[in-house]
Amino acid sequence: MTSTPVFYQSVQRNVLAPVLIAFLVMGLAIAFVIRITPVRTADLTILHTAVFPTHTVFPSTSTLVNRDQSQDDLYVLTTLRVDDHLHLPLFLKDFTATLTTANGEDITTSATEVKDIATVLMAFPAIKSLASEPLLRETMIVPGQSAEGMILLHFPVTRAVWDTRRAAALNVELYHQGQQSILIERASETSSTRLRPQAKPISQ
Repeated sequence: MTSTPVFYQSVQRNVLAPVLIAFLVMGLAIAFVIRITPVRTADLTILHTAVFPTHTVFPSTSTLVNRDQSQDDLYVLTTLRVDDHLHLPLFLKDFTATLTTANGEDITTSATEVKDIATVLMAFPAIKSLASEPLLRETMIVPGQSAEGMILLHFPVTRAVWDTRRAAALNVELYHQGQQSILIERASETSSTRLRPQAKPISQ
């Protein structure tokens, strides 16, 4: 009795071809998705930065000499542009910043609320010439568009601490896309922003 030959090699080749084609198509699809999907959900650009140091003296009621107390504060006004290169809108949730001093100390602050900016400008009128329209929390950026505006930061440090910093990073928290950061480079500070510390006596 003669048996019918079985061609295993032919069957294996017939199965292997569609598998290879499927992997090839999948690879091309993944490459296409990677190509059209931005690495970052948003592009952050700092357009310029102004720095305003203040020195506040609190007169003491004591009759002793040199009992007055003082406080140094630094206001950083940085203008940020956010570009949306996604196919979905971006929603700005919050702004914070971290200053790393020369000795490695990290000082983190939240951007001044819009309702409090007027109070700062009233206390230090000279800041008005440096201020511009703020970039608001809860701003929606449609795909392909951008939004820009001022972010006002307050650090309880002197101008010298800022000038000798290791780094300063602005953090932008987005709804649904997490947080992105950008360095506030020294190059973004213009020479016109190098102002003398302002003294503002405040009675207790």
